[in-house]
Amino acid sequence: MSNLQQFNRTIQRTEVQDYLTQVLSAKKDAYVNNIVALVGNSKNLQECDPMTIIYAGIKATALGLPLDSNIGCAYVIPYKDNRNRTTVAQFQLGYKGFIQLAIRSGQFKTLNVTEVKEGELGDFDLLTGTMKFQAVANRHEKPTIGYVAFFSLINGFEKTLYMTKEEIEQHAGKYSQTYKYKGGVWQENFDVMAKKTVLKLLLSKYAPLSVEMQTAITSDQAVFKEADKPSYVDNEVEEAQAEELPSDEQIAEAIASIEEAGDLITLTATYNELPNELKADRSVMQAMGKRKSDLEDEAEADAAASK
Repeated sequence: MSNLQQFNRTIQRTEVQDYLTQVLSAKKDAYVNNIVALVGNSKNLQECDPMTIIYAGIKATALGLPLDSNIGCAYVIPYKDNRNRTTVAQFQLGYKGFIQLAIRSGQFKTLNVTEVKEGELGDFDLLTGTMKFQAVANRHEKPTIGYVAFFSLINGFEKTLYMTKEEIEQHAGKYSQTYKYKGGVWQENFDVMAKKTVLKLLLSKYAPLSVEMQTAITSDQAVFKEADKPSYVDNEVEEAQAEELPSDEQIAEAIASIEEAGDLITLTATYNELPNELKADRSVMQAMGKRKSDLEDEAEADAAASK
């Protein structure tokens, strides 16, 4: 029996079909057609444990992301697990998938990620964390020196994360075995993986995390041999995994300290001292946005009164 025949037989098993109906409901038929076509067109995927392919595809479908490499939202990647001497399928989210999930939350006003060329990095405010970038002429001809991701929320909060190319390479070397051995998607498309890295770190550390986004972060680069039991054959669990939610008391204390800030400098310092899980809390960010707006209005009023 060929590997493709084995996969087709696996996905048609009664217990597998029943499970797909349970977790995907009306999406099941479209999922089966897509995953069968995906495997049929990839000799490498045909080498994988069939159930790891099925579970990886389920993750993408449950998140509402197409498994089309031309779109770049989500992928099912074959991976040789040398430790266990087997070939498995790994679920990977593309940076466009993170963008789609962020947009769906309805909390983002602006979200972008891009490469930074030589000569484009401008001023950096150490206190506020704000950075300035200016596009240079014929930028496609210039060498890339780093990658930057930015978001602003409807409530006024915004954040930027810039990583040099060297920092991206260090991160990949620490968390990706395929990068260490000069293989896989890092070798084939470094630019796309670099954009994903800086965007994922920015969102997971500072953005409000919807249930979908938390699922995406913990599922990214995981292999599922059983439902909802991820293993990370290519890397250790990344530092960008969703953090434990803070308690109501911690949130209330953080909001109180923000509301007590008497000027913008104190407000910024107070916010920067908060743990990342509190910075990512929606109520805390709303309080931050409101207090910032109030202090800016007060500053404008004082300036007008002094004239």
